[in-house]
Amino acid sequence: MAFMKKYLPPILGIFLAYYYYSANEEFRPEMLQGKKVIVTGASKGIGEQMAYHLAKMGAHVVVTARSKENLKKIVSHCLELGAASAHYIAGTMENMTFAEQFVAKAGKLMGGLDMLILNHITNTSMNLFSGDIHLVRRSMEVNFLSYVVLSATALPMLKQSNGSIVVVSSKAGKMASPLIAPYSASKFALDGFFSSIRMEHSVAKINVSITLCILGLINTAGPTYTRSSDRAHRVL
Repeated sequence: MAFMKKYLPPILGIFLAYYYYSANEEFRPEMLQGKKVIVTGASKGIGEQMAYHLAKMGAHVVVTARSKENLKKIVSHCLELGAASAHYIAGTMENMTFAEQFVAKAGKLMGGLDMLILNHITNTSMNLFSGDIHLVRRSMEVNFLSYVVLSATALPMLKQSNGSIVVVSSKAGKMASPLIAPYSASKFALDGFFSSIRMEHSVAKINVSITLCILGLINTAGPTYTRSSDRAHRVL
């Protein structure tokens, strides 16, 4: 999709603002030079574009998704754009063992971790809920539980670097909507869990920031969707 190559991902600006919230100086791209970053759900869309922008800033990037062929191309392009290093590890977040092992492998490849960007979701469709428990379970496992596993596994490395966790969510996790009940439930779970963990970090004085990025509708051919480039222009 050609439009995906033309926009700046809106969550990048939001994330950077939070990541450097304690700094008095304005954000500069060189602040991310050499940072060690994981991006999940990176084979297309916002995850792919996020990887490219991090690469332009000279970060070390490890990307993951299910599509090995797409990831190969993305890693190659990241290196062309100036990434300090770029690697991929293909797999499915339906497998919690993979999720746990992925973080460990990524940390080993980069020699640590500064940022964990969680962006993946399972395939979903808009339908009335018909009692399909398998669909609910899959949505909760991929869209929520794997996020918990990834962040818990990454936390020791992030504590060492005073790093950051970025959770990409949506308005479906703030406001109930028909036809997407399993998806919405998983996004509400993300909001509740990571908002609570952020408070716990504050109480326990754990210097690992947690940012929840609440996105609306992303650029499609439809006139009712906000263009990602317009959103990025307002945020950055």
